[in-house]
Amino acid sequence: MSFLWFILIGIVAGFVAGKLMHGGGFGIVVNLVVGVIGGVLGGWLFSLIGLSATGIIGSLITAVVGAVVLLWIVGLISRSVNK
Repeated sequence: MSFLWFILIGIVAGFVAGKLMHGGGFGIVVNLVVGVIGGVLGGWLFSLIGLSATGIIGSLITAVVGAVVLLWIVGLISRSVNK
C-alpha cells in the first residue's frame, strides 16, 4: 500500500508543481516523474536544513517543494541552452 501512496503523492506533487511553475500540468506520466524526483530532491533539501516531514501531508509538501525546485532548475538550464 505504501508504494501506491508513493505513486499518488508523486502524481499530485508533479501536477501542483506544474500548475505553480508553468500554469499547467504536463500529463500523468511526466507529473509522476517530476513528483517522484521532486520528492527525493525535497527530502534531501529538507534534511540539509534539519527539517523532517511526516505523514501524507508532510510527504506531499516535501514532494511539491522538491518538484518546484526541480522545474526551476530545468527552466534555468533550458533558457541557457536556448540562448
